[in-house]
Amino acid sequence: MSTSGKSASGDDAVHMRRAIDLALASMGETWPNPAVGCVLVKDGVVLAEAATAPGGRPHAEEQAVPAAGEAVKGATAYVTLEPCGARSSGRKSCAHFLAEAGVERVVIAALDPSPFASGRGTERLRQSGLTVETGLLAEEAAVLCEGFLHRVETGRPMVRVSHDGKGFDGRFVAAPRADLTTELNRLGEAGYTRLWTQEGELADALREQGLLTE
Repeated sequence: MSTSGKSASGDDAVHMRRAIDLALASMGETWPNPAVGCVLVKDGVVLAEAATAPGGRPHAEEQAVPAAGEAVKGATAYVTLEPCGARSSGRKSCAHFLAEAGVERVVIAALDPSPFASGRGTERLRQSGLTVETGLLAEEAAVLCEGFLHRVETGRPMVRVSHDGKGFDGRFVAAPRADLTTELNRLGEAGYTRLWTQEGELADALREQGLLTE
């Protein structure tokens, strides 16, 4: 784990797992944004917690900080994904929001390669004097943003085989002989990040074309 300042403790892992659980419960509801969990803790007491709202806004940090109130000053924020360092809407970034609120330390599971984070979030936090630590439970948190990162890298939503579609943005439906890449590109432009299909001809066609994640 990459750290600056205090080192991670067992309590850090407990709080990060809670943040991961919060985000997992929101998966499939937050696209085009990834599901993110945030837990605010001070002196061992959980002040507030939140996950990305349906539709992707407000972000988890934007909900947790107001819920904590003035007690947030000097707190530690456990966040499953690097807070954004800029916003496409022009609104205040989550990194700025945390710093302005008086949060003292931010522990992050995974870094965000998207244009609105990509190190800008951690840089803004450090420039504001906050202690920043990254990589805690990164492997456990990876599933939360795998579809989002796949769309950032390829322009297409990730497709996996599932029996019930739980935690996915939606089901991918297409004729097996259709232009599947074009269909997925269209869905990526619409904001979908993680889709599911059942085993069968469509899954086989996706697999043959390298479009199925397994």
